Amino acid sequence: MAPTTDVDPFSTEVLADPLPWQSWLREAGPLVRLARYDAHVMGRYDEVRAALADWQRFQSAAGVGVANFLTEEPWRPPSLLLEADPPHHDAPRAVLSRILGPRALRRLRQAWFADAEALVDEVVSEGELDAVTDLAQVFPLRVFPDAVGLGERGREHLLPYGDFAFNAFGPHNDLVQRGTEGIGEHSAWVGEQCRRESLAPGGFGAAIWAAADRGELTREQAQLVVRSLLTAGVDTTVHGIGAVLHAFATNPAQWRRLRDDPGSARTAFDEAVRWESPVQTFFRTTTEPVEIGGERLPAGAKVMMSLASANRDPRRWHRPDEFDSSRDPSGHLGFGMGIHQCVGQHIARLESEALLTALARRVTDIELAGEPVRHLNNTLRAWESLPIRITSR
Repeated sequence: MAPTTDVDPFSTEVLADPLPWQSWLREAGPLVRLARYDAHVMGRYDEVRAALADWQRFQSAAGVGVANFLTEEPWRPPSLLLEADPPHHDAPRAVLSRILGPRALRRLRQAWFADAEALVDEVVSEGELDAVTDLAQVFPLRVFPDAVGLGERGREHLLPYGDFAFNAFGPHNDLVQRGTEGIGEHSAWVGEQCRRESLAPGGFGAAIWAAADRGELTREQAQLVVRSLLTAGVDTTVHGIGAVLHAFATNPAQWRRLRDDPGSARTAFDEAVRWESPVQTFFRTTTEPVEIGGERLPAGAKVMMSLASANRDPRRWHRPDEFDSSRDPSGHLGFGMGIHQCVGQHIARLESEALLTALARRVTDIELAGEPVRHLNNTLRAWESLPIRITSR
């Protein structure tokens, strides 16, 4: 029988420092029962990876959070990418994969690298800055909404809207309660941006609506696909960039390695995503009886997938608690796995590559200039503030 824990993985204590609990989880067994939520959790790499890839037996359509959409009403229409399975998932995924594919990356690369150079030129003279508010937030909020086709006004709604959406995957705790205070305004603005009339020609949003014109999506699906871009396309990248900047600020040898080899920027970002796991957890729901580690779960059972625990599993990774930009981090679960793997991961990599390359060109040393402050979220691992001191060339 699977061991049981009374620990609440969404408590303030665990969210602030999840590593001890994740270590216990891995050692406890391949499956652990969460008594508080009448659910189970996996924390080992092999089991988590296999379950994420097995959408037939571990469905997303019942919700990827604590709530079970089979018995509970979701707070907003479910995502066609994250909270749907084939066949409903197929057309939106195919359309967005094409729109965010290699052609888009080639088209955006030069402009985003130039934007990153301009931003770094603005901040390097400061000497001390906040890596979150001055870099990790500013750059994605500058380039990604442009690529989608949003106007300049109102972009401040994107981060709190995304933060609430990821908080809502957890229980209705204080984090969710605090977010409800402004969610109506944030949600209304985001909804307005999903309309065809709000999106500039030539952007990702217009391309999604063009797919609807060709009959590849319905109008209702087009709006929801644009919403998915705006929900998950900013916060996760912000926190990924925050993670890699913190990794470099606390590992000077790794920063010197990047300066010597700027072409390693993408690998360094992926290693930071493995090491920090900006997206910590997602749930799945069994569609039939499933046996895991000798425990038989019935159909309809909620199972938490701890991506963060799996990404530090010593059964898969050598010295997993170290940030090592020379390792091959491929296979990490920071972007998920299987048909629900993050469709925008290559866009996130391009944003980070552009910013890190610009920083490596101008900054010789980077170090902490104060105590970093965590931003707590039921699903995301993030920094609220990351004071750094830089020395520029």
